[in-house]
Amino acid sequence: MFKQFLAASTAALALGAAAPLAAQDGTDATISAPEIEYTMWTLDNGLRVIAIQDDSTADVTTSMWYDVGSKLDPEGRSGFAHLFEHILSRKTLNMPYNQIYGLTADVGGTRNASNGPDRTNYFETVPAEYLERMLWTHRERMYFPVVDDEVFNRERDVVKEELRQRVLAPPYGRFQRFVLPENAYDTTAYRRPGIGSIEELNAATLEDALAFHEAYYGPDTATLIVAGNFDEANLRALVDEYFADIPRRENPVPLELSTEEPERTEPRTIVARAPNVPLPVRGTVWKGPKTATEDTAALEVLSAIMARGDNSRLNEALVRSGKAVDASFFYSDGEEAGMIAGFAITNPTADAAEVRTILDAEFDKVRTTPVSLAELREAKNELMSSTLRQRETARGRAFELGEALVSTGDPKAADKRLEAIAAVTVADVQRAAAKWLDPQGRVDMTYERGEENPQDWANPYPFPTFRSLPEPTRTPLAVRPEAEREAPPAPGMKPTVEAPAIVERTLSNGIEVVAAQTGDVPFGTMTVLVPGGAKSDARAKAGVANMAAALADKGAGGMGAQEIAARLESLGASVGATAGTDGTFFSLTAPAANMQEAGEVLASMIRSADYPAEEFERERKRAIDGLQVDLKDPGALARMAALPVFYGDAAYGSQPGGTQASLAAITREDLLEHRQAYWHPAGTKIIVSGGVSADDAVALADSLFGDWTSDAPVPPMVEDAAGEPSPVRTVVIDLPEAGQAAVYAGMRAPSRSSEDYVALELANSVLGGGSSGRLFEEVRTKRSISYGAYSGLPARADDAYLIASAQTQNATADEVVQVFLDEFDRLGSETFAEELIDKRRLFLSGGYGRSLETSSGFNNIVAELLMYGLEPGEAANYAAALQGVTPEAASAAAAKYVSADKATIVVVGNAAEFIDDLRAIRPDVEVIPASELDLSRGDLGVSE
Repeated sequence: MFKQFLAASTAALALGAAAPLAAQDGTDATISAPEIEYTMWTLDNGLRVIAIQDDSTADVTTSMWYDVGSKLDPEGRSGFAHLFEHILSRKTLNMPYNQIYGLTADVGGTRNASNGPDRTNYFETVPAEYLERMLWTHRERMYFPVVDDEVFNRERDVVKEELRQRVLAPPYGRFQRFVLPENAYDTTAYRRPGIGSIEELNAATLEDALAFHEAYYGPDTATLIVAGNFDEANLRALVDEYFADIPRRENPVPLELSTEEPERTEPRTIVARAPNVPLPVRGTVWKGPKTATEDTAALEVLSAIMARGDNSRLNEALVRSGKAVDASFFYSDGEEAGMIAGFAITNPTADAAEVRTILDAEFDKVRTTPVSLAELREAKNELMSSTLRQRETARGRAFELGEALVSTGDPKAADKRLEAIAAVTVADVQRAAAKWLDPQGRVDMTYERGEENPQDWANPYPFPTFRSLPEPTRTPLAVRPEAEREAPPAPGMKPTVEAPAIVERTLSNGIEVVAAQTGDVPFGTMTVLVPGGAKSDARAKAGVANMAAALADKGAGGMGAQEIAARLESLGASVGATAGTDGTFFSLTAPAANMQEAGEVLASMIRSADYPAEEFERERKRAIDGLQVDLKDPGALARMAALPVFYGDAAYGSQPGGTQASLAAITREDLLEHRQAYWHPAGTKIIVSGGVSADDAVALADSLFGDWTSDAPVPPMVEDAAGEPSPVRTVVIDLPEAGQAAVYAGMRAPSRSSEDYVALELANSVLGGGSSGRLFEEVRTKRSISYGAYSGLPARADDAYLIASAQTQNATADEVVQVFLDEFDRLGSETFAEELIDKRRLFLSGGYGRSLETSSGFNNIVAELLMYGLEPGEAANYAAALQGVTPEAASAAAAKYVSADKATIVVVGNAAEFIDDLRAIRPDVEVIPASELDLSRGDLGVSE
């Protein structure tokens, strides 16, 4: 439920794979993964180049990795490497502001950049014929960046909005980004938050940016990784053409840091508070070893044993016992130092002191008592399975290799890392736990609701002083006049790539099966679609469909929750289950060799889930507690509130995850009745893809579900799920402690099967399709008042809503609303040019094609088609369907559905900061205190 609240830290667990996992201490770990095959060479100027060739894809990924991370932020300038990552993406000698977005999105590609403590990367995935164009953009950004007042000031404002959205608005943002690093480290630069602070971002200057570029950016600090469909000889020639003449840094500042973390020899305790914390956290943090050192692999295995999956130790001790809503344990490694942390989000009815006692007992147990052979095997297989999923695509392999390379300097580090994990023994785990979880080196932490005071949780160790950079010496560049600019290279030859064959079969009991071999990596995904989505819930018991799916792994086929979790996790398999709006999805991912055995567990869950009373009561309580987190997050609360506002009392207005009142009303018998009524072979469809042949996939589905029969009637259809169109409203939910305001705007839209759907989807891509959409351009690029603004058209069996959304400072919520309304009117009143529609077609079809390259993406697309009565072959015909939409048809769809006077607005935030200005735009504003919301009602619990 809360597994994402420490996602940035746990992301460091991405692993490589090289050889099969060898048996250790009697374990029988047999999952294996292919090595990452690559070619590497280095130019005279120091640029390292890595090529990962894959002719099965029609795309190519270009990524430039710089050994420049937030640890190199200058003194008094925390967050600067991250800010510069934004700056370098914007303007060059030959590219005006944000042209990079169009050069990728307009040809069907995608781009982004990211920054971490040890590295910064810039990356694009585009159709393979645009390889040269992407290399040209990387040359521009490396050799000819334009760093001026416009870029600096705009991007600094955007980064501040990102900080508010990702740190100040979420309930656990401050804990993750500020409290943890401050107390995990003493002397290294990791102690500072990588995203920075508002104060130090405000203090930064343009000269700081110019100095940072001169000090750290050059071919001698970079690695270019190209992955996908290309000819290597051509790639080598292009790399020479575009990069060989770029000189090394003239006055290089060393990338190496000499500071070492001292051993912590005395434990201490801190209490941190923030205004929007719904459930308190108890936990401990220790210092950890650097990347690729003696205990790295053992600690990664230890982390999996402690908290990865439902069969983990902390889940059993804290979550299953009902003492905590969630529990986490992770090891985050870096070039300079590492940290180890274990935490629990306390159940509001639990004794916090008891939760602390349980955590301490588990930490002590793993330090003093050997883990079991079964735990060791399970952890290794879980880590290997994660690697297999990463390696499904050339892009995934490039990122895995890149992340390992920049932290070790060794391109084989990803594969060596898994070899080290394979060699970990029970003794290794205990030795590492005893060494690194030293009671004398711990910092015990509490995070709870209250008035924020950073001095309460400040590290008493003297704050280190970091290096300052020399003054810049180069004359800043400026974008050339349009007539003098060098044009981006034209596309090259488009490779011919054969799409995977889609095989359709019907089992003897009527279940439809769709199968396709989408890759060669021995990893597969099985998706089972059954009727009975959230629209089937009675409003008073909203959440039944989702809870029935989510709790299907708590007991089935004579197996209890622990046995199900242990069987799946020991196989490196995972099962996800959720009720969508119109149907319920079960998704199994597993190494190909283990899909039969893991599939047997999935089949038992679907066919005979029995929802043991004790498991049901605990998970229901956990779900109720979890809603407290969403109710404090403006973005999550806006999404929830929008449903009843848009759909009123119709079926689509129900909360898929339930409300606290509806969850309290649900009984175990409700789940059994739902499963028996809706999970029926007559309405079931199965999709299998990945590194499994289509014939084997069909045989697998038949062996698992071919004998499934039911005497129950065919599941009933839910008619008129969208109801009559609701009146246009402007609703403000007042959340005084909100760190940001969330803005949602929606207009009634057609169903997925409507002849207008694809045309409106194309028109919507003009409005809010990614970073090249108009909303992003107006809200982020021009005004810098949000980290991003987008719109989407969800698929529905009945009428949908086209929804635009953004988060912004509370004080600028009204400005975002006005931009949305203006852009709605603009979209609905213009005639689209052919050139614009051509670009948007490529944008949509490119994203669609990238999804089809992964087994999970393929299954999601095909499952949606099947759910709405469309042919699975449409997955391969999407580009043709877009091509059939003329500019006139897209314009007509926009005119029919989109305008300001059709838009219902929902804003969640501190109303005092924007309500008067919003009333000037929309006089009939309804203001509802967040504390008085009833999310089960269209009026949100407030009488008209």
